[in-house]
Amino acid sequence: MTPDAATPLRSDARRNRDQILRVAKEIFAEQGVSVPMEEIARRADVGVGTLYRRFPDREALIRAVFRDSFRTVATETRAALEEEPTAWDALVRIMGQSAHLRLSMRLHAYSAAVAAIVEADEESERFRRAAVDVLEQVMARAQAEGTLRRDVDVGDLTMLFVSVVHQPHNLPAEAARMAPGRVLAIMLEGLRAPAADPLPGRPLTRADVDAGF
Repeated sequence: MTPDAATPLRSDARRNRDQILRVAKEIFAEQGVSVPMEEIARRADVGVGTLYRRFPDREALIRAVFRDSFRTVATETRAALEEEPTAWDALVRIMGQSAHLRLSMRLHAYSAAVAAIVEADEESERFRRAAVDVLEQVMARAQAEGTLRRDVDVGDLTMLFVSVVHQPHNLPAEAARMAPGRVLAIMLEGLRAPAADPLPGRPLTRADVDAGF
């Protein structure tokens, strides 16, 4: 068990841990996971020793970021399902507003090495499965209410969302700001029922994409 999960933290230690995780998420989203640990400590306004006491190496920090992100995605997805008037509204909220979902997707696809770290971590996988469980519930309810086309499954949604979070790094600033929202809107329009045209092949299931995510 890592120091990050071994014992309850004092309030000041928890503040430091939360600040390190917040900054790590920001930097990982901006630059990937190869950024020096010293830079993460500097931007988190903690000493390098403090960072390494909580996260003894880069892999421990990556695991903690994924655990926290997947846990938050599961919580956000449940909240959307409970609070929104329709399952379609819940789906739109989840896809459009979850920064943690976007970060998880982006980092998981960053490299095979990062994916291997996450997939070997039972806690990260548990939170990921919980998030997918709730997303499947949202999709099933949306299909039952007639707002989501019936020839899609959670694997299709996963692949579509990957296309939203990955965009060229050299886009002009205005295009970079506009692209995610536009791609998401086009994607959601294609998911709406009734479907104008049938899709090729069969729906991609959870089992189809689990090996890659």
